[in-house]
Amino acid sequence: MIDLSPFRHVNWGIIAAAVAIMLLGLAFIYSGAYQLGQDTGSAYVHRQFIWGIAGLCGAMVLAMVVYRRLASSALFIYLGAILLLVMVLLTADPRRGARSWFSTGGFAVQPSEFAKIALIIALARFLSREDLPRGSPVYFAGALGISLLPMLLILKQPDLGTAMVLIPVVAAMMIVAGVSRLHLVYLVLTGLLSLPLGWAFLRPFQQARIRVFLNPQLDPLKSGYNAIQSLIAVASGGLWGRGWLHGTQTHLRFLPERHTDFIFSVLGEEAGFAGCVFLITLYAIIIFGGLRIAGVARDEFGRLAAVGITVLLASHVVINIGMTIGLLPITGLPLPLMSYGGSSLLSTCLCLGILESICARRYIF
Repeated sequence: MIDLSPFRHVNWGIIAAAVAIMLLGLAFIYSGAYQLGQDTGSAYVHRQFIWGIAGLCGAMVLAMVVYRRLASSALFIYLGAILLLVMVLLTADPRRGARSWFSTGGFAVQPSEFAKIALIIALARFLSREDLPRGSPVYFAGALGISLLPMLLILKQPDLGTAMVLIPVVAAMMIVAGVSRLHLVYLVLTGLLSLPLGWAFLRPFQQARIRVFLNPQLDPLKSGYNAIQSLIAVASGGLWGRGWLHGTQTHLRFLPERHTDFIFSVLGEEAGFAGCVFLITLYAIIIFGGLRIAGVARDEFGRLAAVGITVLLASHVVINIGMTIGLLPITGLPLPLMSYGGSSLLSTCLCLGILESICARRYIF
């Protein structure tokens, strides 16, 4: 018999905000793809709708599952994710210069999206161990090793944006777990000192993104084009926007990646400042709800997993919106629940399902 009792204690505000963002996403995915070809917008919406239904079903299942079972299966989940990351490097066909997707039929799956969840679960499991002193080097080194392996495999694809978004997640989980501050200071200093070496390992297009972030006019027709057109689109929306399907930057095809990475720019142009504030408010409901769930979690694994998931979602939102309005370099990260992309949508829904399971079990054990 299916146990529905957890749904009496879930955070319905998070669910309502997530569904609202998904519906907004469908509307602006259609608008963004409206002139990409005949019925292309409808095709994108149809596929996104299917992924959305699958994601909501997956979230419901995870909400009913006792999240402690994820802790007991953390090693297998983590190793499965690592295996998928290795397989995609060895077997996947390059798309836009990266080996990041398994393609089958009309759908493509991006393992790195699910590796983020696996990393959070594995790291929460390790950091919640009681047999290691929190200030010990072994505790810090173990957490760092668990984190670096998937990050390096994702960098190899190469997918710098996805790898970089894991840094605040890992840092937040370590801080909440009580890792020695001295070890964290050493890690930060090592990272800062290695920046010149890291710059040398960046691909030319990644270096160009950073240069044009500092000065978009440096290469306005190539590397700086995306950033400039995005700023024009957002600024042209004004207070109330130009209206749905009436964005000139969008539908005259000046704005790139309209239905994926730059969907916030489409929203800004067609719904204006008011629409942007509404969307950000919905994200705030989810993020502050996630932090509240972390605060009321009944055990440390749940608390750390909730922190990791919440920081992951918040980092995606901040980085995506920041790059569309010129505050951060272009990274290619999707806007959660909003951008077109089945893997991103499904993985975000699964994250929310885990959050709701943690929330529900604050009373049920």
